[in-house]
Amino acid sequence: MLISLWNAKGNCAKGKSEEARRLNRELENIKVRIGKHYQYICDHDTFVTAKKVYDRYTGLGEEIHSLVELNRYIDALRVKFYQIYQDLELEGKIISARAIVNRYQGKDETFKTLYTVFKEHNDNCRKLIGAGYADITVRRYDNFLKYLMELVKRDYKVDDMLLREVNGELVRKFDLYLKTEKHCAQNTVVRYMKCFKKVINLAIANEWLTKNPFAGIKFHEVEVNKQFLSQAEINRIWQKEFRIERLELVRDVFIFCVYTGLAFIDVYNLRPEHVLEDSNGNLWIVKPREKTNNICNIPLLSIPKQILEKYKNNPYCMDKGTLLPVPCNQKMNSYLKEIADLCGIKKNLTMHVAWHSFASVIALANNVSLPNVAKMLGHSSTRMTQHYAKVLDQTILRDMQAVEEQLAL
Repeated sequence: MLISLWNAKGNCAKGKSEEARRLNRELENIKVRIGKHYQYICDHDTFVTAKKVYDRYTGLGEEIHSLVELNRYIDALRVKFYQIYQDLELEGKIISARAIVNRYQGKDETFKTLYTVFKEHNDNCRKLIGAGYADITVRRYDNFLKYLMELVKRDYKVDDMLLREVNGELVRKFDLYLKTEKHCAQNTVVRYMKCFKKVINLAIANEWLTKNPFAGIKFHEVEVNKQFLSQAEINRIWQKEFRIERLELVRDVFIFCVYTGLAFIDVYNLRPEHVLEDSNGNLWIVKPREKTNNICNIPLLSIPKQILEKYKNNPYCMDKGTLLPVPCNQKMNSYLKEIADLCGIKKNLTMHVAWHSFASVIALANNVSLPNVAKMLGHSSTRMTQHYAKVLDQTILRDMQAVEEQLAL
């Protein structure tokens, strides 16, 4: 711009040339913007200076103002959060970052209680029966909760208690209650305590609990000698003639399990589609185990084939679509005690004995390999099979006779 165009007295360009008019328009726009920044500072600050107007005009002022506003907001949040912290502390609630944010957002949850948390867990497990959970597992969770609430009502005189009140004292009391009041064996106690611990760990993960009531508390299962029948005892039961129809039926189901290794729930749900014929005409039971969902492959021997043939036209089986008319587990075990008495067997005869007898006497005692026994039992590893299989005196004798033959050479 030429100095000759500037009117120092009027603070504008003089004349009517295009250059002068353009310059005056720019000056007017600058005045308007400065006026707006001046008014903004008047509205939002305590006093106005030329430096503040200049900073806002150049853009620096907006950044500074934004930072000031942000710091004020953070300070206000800090005060609010501290007040919420104090309120939660006075109310006796568990204090966590989630609890503070929930209170600030108006989502403050009510106290979690022991019964509601465990009941919700059990209900969720019940929905997963057949999809990762077995019915027997869910029943164990239900029994656990029933026993736990019985203890709470007896010792704490309440129908429910706050989850945050669960402590090591309650854990130890429950352990004692199961042993002395419910007369549970050690391994049964451990299974119930594992149910307890699982849900407690879930509560800790969800930040419903801050302290672990199981800290420093450990439980150990004891080695149990699984009871099984000898081959002579199995034969005695199979060859026994029963005049009572219900005992004959229970005997047949029991012997079927002895020769197949099926657990009660598996034989109870055994259907025609679970029996397959291979290319050589051999019949196999191929089905997932109800408890683990692992597939078991069991070749049918002559005795279980006879039993299936015996009941193929049974009205109950035809109506229910099952292969055997199996009574409930409670009746099975009750009638098995009668059978044991009639056969002169002094052992506690249960459906578990059939399973253990298959592994020990029918399979391993007849040189069936451990991996094959595991496959038939539906075990995922042979380590599980070793838990059920037992070494028999006859196998020891056979091995030692082989040693004697070698020494005689």
